[in-house]
Amino acid sequence: MGEVAIRLEGIGKRYRLGEREPYRALRDALAEAIGRPLRRLSMRPRADTASPSRPSPDDGWIWALKDVSLEIRRGEVVGIIGRNGAGKSTLLKILARITEPTTGHGEIHGRVGALLEVGTGFHPELTGRENIFLNGAILGMRRSEIRRKFDEIVAFAEVEKFIDTPVKRYSSGMFVRLAFAVAAHLETEILLIDEVLAVGDAAFQRKCLGKMGDVAKQGRTIPFVSHNLAAIQRLCGRVIWLDQGVVVDEGPATSVVSRYLRSALSSLTERLWDDIRTAPGTEKVRLRRACVRPVTGRPDDQITTETPFVLEFEYWNLEPDAHLNLSLHIYNDQSILVFNALPVRETTWRGRPFPRGLFRDRCYVPGNLLNDGVHRVELLIVRDEANVLFQYEDVLIFDVHETVGERGAWYGKWAGAVRPMLDWTTELVETDAPSPLACGVLSGPR
Repeated sequence: MGEVAIRLEGIGKRYRLGEREPYRALRDALAEAIGRPLRRLSMRPRADTASPSRPSPDDGWIWALKDVSLEIRRGEVVGIIGRNGAGKSTLLKILARITEPTTGHGEIHGRVGALLEVGTGFHPELTGRENIFLNGAILGMRRSEIRRKFDEIVAFAEVEKFIDTPVKRYSSGMFVRLAFAVAAHLETEILLIDEVLAVGDAAFQRKCLGKMGDVAKQGRTIPFVSHNLAAIQRLCGRVIWLDQGVVVDEGPATSVVSRYLRSALSSLTERLWDDIRTAPGTEKVRLRRACVRPVTGRPDDQITTETPFVLEFEYWNLEPDAHLNLSLHIYNDQSILVFNALPVRETTWRGRPFPRGLFRDRCYVPGNLLNDGVHRVELLIVRDEANVLFQYEDVLIFDVHETVGERGAWYGKWAGAVRPMLDWTTELVETDAPSPLACGVLSGPR
């Protein structure tokens, strides 16, 4: 893993607001590829553009990336995180040679496969079989290589019955499964993945994660863009954090993700949607309010490791005689699911049909349970205890603060997702315990 697979120096990308890139036909891309070395990409800056350190005074321009320099070694799986619009996808498009950098230069050593957007490189009028060969050829694979992997690709995508059907008739799930299968199975040295886990059901997402883990073990290089921070930490040894086109942090995955959550996510301890027409939800249920607060305080009061607090939600039920319940997933700053709360002890409405109307649920969390750090709440509104009607990630974000009095002489980070204050006893069993030498225990080697 010592060789460099990707090296970028001072990469910048500037766009004119409201302007589209010139249309390029497939013949243009093929003609350009003929003159480009197969195993190496050298990206050179354009001479007629401004430096990102001194942007053009024209307000019609925006820098998607500014002075990005990084190295990714062969066999590394590197996560790229940041808010929407941070420049993550633009960076991958430059690496995939879909667009050229405005400034800076870089090198890519190895054939590149990419899954940047669902179905990129697929033709809707062609069948699944034809698209596998077309996409493989675009990625630089020989026909023999594609044939060798063909059955494995089709089996992974679970589209055997429809492989000779035009992909325009595929469901979105079938489409993305086939697109991911082609990109992951063809033997490119570098695989670019952009938010593939945002589409598909839970079983498909688990399958993708497993395949990406297998690909990483084969020594292939994977730059991986995702908002799924748990997947980032599971798959990636190193993480790069982009913000407004600039690299603001990089390092071990757990450390960078923790700093990102603390800095990039503002605290959301209370949210209100008064207008039912625009409130988040569906035609069956809509959310009105969400808040987290100390049991005896307000949403802006501090929560410490000792503080009992309440998670409160108000929602409109729009369907008569619906059997509803809330499900709360609490994640810590490492995206570990700390616990899942359900109203199993609620006695008034549990098991009863809900009339149309506004409901309020409260979930009480005892003190001395959570560890210090940023915590995120995911809300699910469930019908008949099985069907998720509405799901809202990061509906609340709150910080649990340290209580100095508990520390004693310990000043490091407390390990673990929870930090319960458990009952503990110590008793003297016997006085004047015998010395180790008397028991035949030696203090050192002979």
